[in-house]
Amino acid sequence: MNIAAVREAAASIRAVTAFVPDVGIVLGSGLGALAENLAVETAIPYHAIRHFMVPSVKGHEGRLVLGTAGGARVAVLQGRVHLYEGCTPDEVCRAVRTLGLLGARTLILTNAAGGINPSFKPGSLMIIRDQLNLQCASPLTGPNDDALGPRFPDMSEVYSGRLQMHLDACGSAEKITMQSGIYAGVPGPAYETPAEIRMLKTLGADAVGMSTVCEAIAARHMGMQVCGISLITNKSAGTGPGILTHDEVRAAAGRAGEAMVRLLLRALPNMPLAPSARPDLT
Repeated sequence: MNIAAVREAAASIRAVTAFVPDVGIVLGSGLGALAENLAVETAIPYHAIRHFMVPSVKGHEGRLVLGTAGGARVAVLQGRVHLYEGCTPDEVCRAVRTLGLLGARTLILTNAAGGINPSFKPGSLMIIRDQLNLQCASPLTGPNDDALGPRFPDMSEVYSGRLQMHLDACGSAEKITMQSGIYAGVPGPAYETPAEIRMLKTLGADAVGMSTVCEAIAARHMGMQVCGISLITNKSAGTGPGILTHDEVRAAAGRAGEAMVRLLLRALPNMPLAPSARPDLT
């Protein structure tokens, strides 16, 4: 892992603002509307941050937005990069690690995902209970920086149980039906075949996407507490009619994203934080 690049990225942000976030948020495909609901302190395009990778996929604007929501100090990554764009796992997780160095103790990961569980309808929200990393990649590959985290981090609770309960309670308060399930991360960019979906269902997956799992591993390695929310945009191959296209996924995320925004705006002011942040490594 290239911790020097993460330090330099954090330093370039601190050269612009002294804002210290408590919560980091990664917004997936078509879910960038949350940033429009913040009291913005500053917004920085990824290309202006040293070593940040710029997304090449539609629906990922590529902007860091720092501000407050109901008093919560948040850093929002408006878009992410993926392994299928030619990025390494280290590059995929660089922005998340940078938020950790800036001070974020809690990380909220969002994504657009295909529904495998037959009871999950398009437009529903799934709290991620656990994950399957099927991307054949890990952000921890290579020499470990012990100041960042241990060589062999425990992954028995990648997604915080208390954050899952908090999100579920906030969903109830907003009258949003919340599902709970296991997210399978695959490499992409091709959508899965019906046979692959049957395999994933056998493995216990409720939803599938092409992101999130490496970011969650990197954040837990740093000692951040993590929660995840999948917006189910479509039924996966072999479980629904028609063919899948990215434009349709983006459109579905845009239509259903309002519920995600309401959930997060309800959850952020009272979001439980990790007991302590890691030392400043910059």
